[in-house]
Amino acid sequence: MTFVNWLKRHLVVIAGLITLGYLLLPNIVVTVFSFNKPKGRFNYQWQHFSMDAWKDPCGVADMCGSLSISLQIAFWATIGATVLGTMIAFALVRYRFRARGSVNSLIFLPMAMPEVVMAASLLTLFLNMGAQLGFWTILIAHIMFCLSFVVVAVKARVMSMDPRLEEAARDLYASPVQTFLRVTLPIAAPGIAAGALLSFALSFDDFIITNFTAGSTVTFPMFVWGSAQRGTPVQINVIGTTMFLVAVLLVLSSMVAGNRRTKQKA
Repeated sequence: MTFVNWLKRHLVVIAGLITLGYLLLPNIVVTVFSFNKPKGRFNYQWQHFSMDAWKDPCGVADMCGSLSISLQIAFWATIGATVLGTMIAFALVRYRFRARGSVNSLIFLPMAMPEVVMAASLLTLFLNMGAQLGFWTILIAHIMFCLSFVVVAVKARVMSMDPRLEEAARDLYASPVQTFLRVTLPIAAPGIAAGALLSFALSFDDFIITNFTAGSTVTFPMFVWGSAQRGTPVQINVIGTTMFLVAVLLVLSSMVAGNRRTKQKA
């Protein structure tokens, strides 16, 4: 009976840990197999422990080149989507204009639309415009589908802001620019950062839209897909593990910084 009561009290925690473990299982497998030394071309069965792939992560031809292209596209797509999405979010929350409701609804279409439909539409648009498929068409496409996610993240943050804080800044003779930089922007910063991080992640690992708009340009997800047809080098697991560890470090750093700010305010 005691065990049943303990289980009832901790059921939510146990379910959460099981779910978290299920979500992290693929990352664990990728990390473990980054230390594997397969006998054949495919890294699907554990053979021997080896650090060879970690010592030479760029040992596979064109892999680091495709990784560099993906990072560049993700960086610029994040900048473009974050700037445009932040302005759109503020406009939708703070201003009243014609077709505001329609624009608000249209923002969600890229999120609800299947990627293959959006990819085919963008390909048709680029071909009709006579644009050469490559780096720039991928970048434009990524900004377009990341934009909605930034707007949603920033809009939620702006809607929760207390307008009295900006009114207090104006009462203290702060100019509109000073009010925005010292009050509005710091409060909206968490939403902007969340939208930016989400944009980077979506852009970096996108395959469907990129495949339609890439032309002869090869990004890292396209390289992984192409390699899977011939063999999966261990270096792919090394890059995946590195990206996972970087993401975990960013999350932990933000948590530590948030706790420090909370303690300072207390």
